[in-house]
Amino acid sequence: MTGAARMAALGVSLDGGGWFTALALGVTFLKCLLIPTYHSTDFEVHRNWLAITHSLPISQWYYESTSEWTLDYPPFFAWFEYALSHVAKYFDEEMLKVHNLNYFNSRTLFFQRFSVIFTDGLFVYAVHECCKCVDGKRATKELTEKPKFILSVLLLWNFGLLIVDHIHFQYNGFLFGLMLLSIARLFQKRHMEGAFLFATLLHFKHIYLYVAPAYGVYLLRSYCFMSNKPDGSVRWNSFSIVRVFSLGLIVFLVSALSLGPFLALNQLPQLFSRLFPFKRGLCHAYWAPNFWALYNALDKVLSIIGLELNLLDPSKIPKASMTSGLVQQFQHTVLPSVTPLATLVCTLIAMLPSIFCLWFKPQGPRGFLRCLILCALSSFMFGWHVHEKAILLAVLPMSLLSVEKAGDASIFLILTTTGHYSLFPLLFTAPELPIKILLMLLFTIYSISSLKTLFRKQKALLNWTETLYLLGLVPLEVCCEFLFPFTSWKLRYPFIPLFLTSGYCAVGITYAWFRLYRSVLIGPSVSKTKKH
Repeated sequence: MTGAARMAALGVSLDGGGWFTALALGVTFLKCLLIPTYHSTDFEVHRNWLAITHSLPISQWYYESTSEWTLDYPPFFAWFEYALSHVAKYFDEEMLKVHNLNYFNSRTLFFQRFSVIFTDGLFVYAVHECCKCVDGKRATKELTEKPKFILSVLLLWNFGLLIVDHIHFQYNGFLFGLMLLSIARLFQKRHMEGAFLFATLLHFKHIYLYVAPAYGVYLLRSYCFMSNKPDGSVRWNSFSIVRVFSLGLIVFLVSALSLGPFLALNQLPQLFSRLFPFKRGLCHAYWAPNFWALYNALDKVLSIIGLELNLLDPSKIPKASMTSGLVQQFQHTVLPSVTPLATLVCTLIAMLPSIFCLWFKPQGPRGFLRCLILCALSSFMFGWHVHEKAILLAVLPMSLLSVEKAGDASIFLILTTTGHYSLFPLLFTAPELPIKILLMLLFTIYSISSLKTLFRKQKALLNWTETLYLLGLVPLEVCCEFLFPFTSWKLRYPFIPLFLTSGYCAVGITYAWFRLYRSVLIGPSVSKTKKH
């Protein structure tokens, strides 16, 4: 076979789907290369959960407190750890002893790292299913310019997911796999499967409650009501009690399977106290770049000014620092302190317009997806004790929209670039500095170049102001990583790098949130009658 013939055969193979396997295998190889890198305390958290679920009866899972890293995920995740523990015992049984705090060796490292890589298989399958849902009818012969190829890279090689799961250490890939698969099933009008997958996901990790309103309203509007009027409004007499009962039965059975054993043990109050620890502070150890980061930043500035001008009594300044690296309660110095109830009210108010549009201005599955992203962003912006990693809850589903419309691609680039950069403080060790910079640069350059190529016949994706803002991340990184450590301010104002990073990124994420909201509010509804 000639060289040209081999290339032609390879082209046919890749166009037939072999390219997706190549992308999946490539990122898996990269994950293996990251095994020796730094891991956070989450590594010990999950080792401890392996030990708890393996060596203790179920009645003690949510009471055990030998380690400070107590089990605080829903029951399905506890059973997930239990299943993993029965594989872990063949690697090293010592890791499964509750009293072996901070236990670590090479066998433990390899098992836990490979358990994340292996369970990512669900994420890979979910991405494959999502690629079937995007508009792939663009007139191009180049494989790398097709929306499905670009989407596969944006999801499989997502920078945030790589560093959070395969350096920092967590199992987000497996969980996001469940979410993306449920989204794909709704796009495919397999509503019952989508509902089942999301109900299951909630009992793996309760952070996905953030997007539950989008699922609930969409399923009621588009599945339980079987048709619309010609103007797109709901046809009230098309309501199906059978479909409502079916959805309710799915939620009930999944919840019963998850919570039933703890209800029988009369342990639901204890379980919920672990899942919703409101005694923690407004912000996580590292500021998530949201509205409260800007609020905290303003409070910090006002307190510094007050101390310099002798307007505040230093002895009355709260000792708990919002950037000390600890998870604790604190009081604001100048501005009013924020309560969990206040954040809940703000979050619900921020979500309501998107929920309203989902009901009164239906835009099909893509309208649902926009609502889901807005619910995720609203919760991220105004929620209580939000983790910076929660930005991925908006970034990953936004990838699906980015390959279909130029406006969504523009929002995606701003949201993803600032959201990913806000994760940098998670990796604070010197060896990981070049890794995180290189990986983010590669992902960001690919995202911008591929989406610009995809929408090259339309106007520029980023205007000059947006471009300057994103380029501003470069001097910000230089200042925080390379200049600040050598200044005298490092001892007096150690919070400044986090202050700058969170504040700067909060501006970009807030801007992306506003832009996405604008597109939803002014977008047209799907006016034609639909039957399911």
